Amino acid sequence: LTVAGDGGQTRSLCYVDDTVDGVLALAASRETGPVNIGGSDEITMLELARRIVDLTGSGSRIRFVERPVDDPGRRRPDTTLARERLGWRPRTDWNEGLERTIGWFAHAVAA
Repeated sequence: LTVAGDGGQTRSLCYVDDTVDGVLALAASRETGPVNIGGSDEITMLELARRIVDLTGSGSRIRFVERPVDDPGRRRPDTTLARERLGWRPRTDWNEGLERTIGWFAHAVAA
């Protein structure tokens, strides 16, 4: 499993079902401008990689590679408009979403 840099950069993940719900809420609204749909809880990429290894029971090692110069240290959308104008917020935390995603892939690979 490859991690760029030291893995300290953060991301906020949003489970696909929550993302779809947000996009549908936006489409059904009167909003005409941009509205960020996304997760609000940040995790480090190293934490995510470790959790993937743990959840999959993989014997994979985490391999660190040079971090690209354009890789942001933090990526977290401001979802204030989605909450205030659409009444939307993600319902699935990143860990539960990761567990569901891994389960889906395991089922798809076994089929």
